[in-house]
Amino acid sequence: MRSVGAEDTGSSLEDMGCGIMKVAVSGKGGVGKTTLTAAMALIVARQGKKVLAVDADPDANLASALGIPESKQNDIITIARQKSLIEERTGAKLKEYGQMFKLNPEVSDIADRFAYQHNGVSLLMLGAVEGGGTGCACPENTLLRALVQDIVLNRNEVLLLDMEAGIEHLGRATARGVDCLVVVVEPGLRSVDSVRRIARMAGEIGIRDIRLVMNRVRSVDDERYIANELPGYSIIGAIPYSEKLIAADRDGVSVLDAIDDDLLRRFEDIAARLEQVRPA
Repeated sequence: MRSVGAEDTGSSLEDMGCGIMKVAVSGKGGVGKTTLTAAMALIVARQGKKVLAVDADPDANLASALGIPESKQNDIITIARQKSLIEERTGAKLKEYGQMFKLNPEVSDIADRFAYQHNGVSLLMLGAVEGGGTGCACPENTLLRALVQDIVLNRNEVLLLDMEAGIEHLGRATARGVDCLVVVVEPGLRSVDSVRRIARMAGEIGIRDIRLVMNRVRSVDDERYIANELPGYSIIGAIPYSEKLIAADRDGVSVLDAIDDDLLRRFEDIAARLEQVRPA
C-alpha cells in the first residue's frame, strides 16, 4: 500500500496551487475520529479559512465535539430527514418501492442552505437512512451520495468528512477528490483490524493515501504496538489518553476548549501535516 510520510511532502497544497485540504476521517466506532475531526475543523477555522465539516456518521456527535450547545443542536437540519427535499430532488416518493428516481439529483445548493454555522465552521449533518440497509439503492442514499460527491469535487473550501466506521458514503468518483483518508487507531486488536478493513475498502475505490493518527496512547509501548501491527502506513500524530477530552465529551464543550497547550500543539501539528498532503 502506498503511504506518504508528512516529512516527504515538502510543500503545502496552497504552495502547489491547490489551496484546499479535503480529508475523510474514519476508524472503529468510538475510537476518537469525531474528536479529531472537530479539532482539525476548529484549528483550520481559527486560521481564517473556510471550513466545511460533514458529519457522515449515523451516530452523529460532531456538533457536540465542535462545542455547539445542546440547546442549539435541535436547530441543525439533518439532510436524511428532509422528506420533501429528497422527494423533490429525486422525483420519488419515500417508502414506496418499485419507483424510478433520478440517480443524479441536483444537490449543489444543499450545503449552503442547510449547513449550521459555529465558530467559523460550517457543519453539515447527513444523518442515517431510516429502515434502509447499508448502501441501499433508495432515494435517500442516492441523494446523500450525490451530495457527498458534489461537496468533495466541487466546493472550494477546506473539507473534513467524519465518516461512519468505514467509508460508506464515498464512491469511486468521490475518491479522486479526497486528498487522503485519515484512520484513527487506538492500541488494541479490534481497532487495528478495523484499520485493515477500512484500508481494503479504500483501496477498492481508489484511495491510496491512507494516514494514521494514534489515539489514547498511554506509553511508548502503545505506539510501538500500533507501528508494528500496521507497518508501511504513515503515522502523522499521536494523541495521548486524556481525561480532559473525556470531560469535554461529558460536559458538551468544544474539544479545543477542554485541552492544555501540549495537547493543542499535538492537534495543530496533525493539522499542519494534513495541509502538506500531496495528492497522488
